[in-house]
Amino acid sequence: MAALSIASASAIGRSTKSRRSCPSRRRISCIGWDPEGLLGPPQSGHIARREFQKRLEKDVDAREAFTRQVREERERRRALRQSRVVPETAAGLIEYFLDTEARELEFEIARLRPRLDKEFFTHLQNELGQLRFSVSRTKDMEDRLIELEAMQKVLLEGTEAYDKMQSELVLAKQRLAKILQSEDKKATEQVAEYMEKIRAAVLKYITV
Repeated sequence: MAALSIASASAIGRSTKSRRSCPSRRRISCIGWDPEGLLGPPQSGHIARREFQKRLEKDVDAREAFTRQVREERERRRALRQSRVVPETAAGLIEYFLDTEARELEFEIARLRPRLDKEFFTHLQNELGQLRFSVSRTKDMEDRLIELEAMQKVLLEGTEAYDKMQSELVLAKQRLAKILQSEDKKATEQVAEYMEKIRAAVLKYITV
């Protein structure tokens, strides 16, 4: 599944207390600095990314610092995931996603995929309708509308991409079974290739 890259998603991933007053909002973007997307997107494009990689290859201290930073970020994210309590209602789930860090949304979409059903999206659409057609819309209502529209788009695209990945994994498993049963001497290389594709597909959904 390709990383979500949705500009409107900058309206979600805010803290409970500051989500109305903070002018800067998080974004969901393709991640390129490290294999697991732990450190966020590159700041200056492909050239900056290559320079960073070259520095890691030559500078032992930089490489150790980078490894330590990745490890610390993994621990932070693991602790954060374990501390989150998933609400039982659709209304509560909406707030849960709004308060989730942008880079954690793919994980939460995968974890809560069964909850993102017709009933949930109907509830979300009903609230959007009430906000859109309100006679006296306040600034807070305008902000809420923007946030919910962004979240709806992220969740719809995220669930679609996750379902597609699931289908592709089934096909990959079937293909892998055929390769393993083959008498072709090159089958070993094909197995390694398929296993790497499967690993890449599910990596972002597993707890780091």
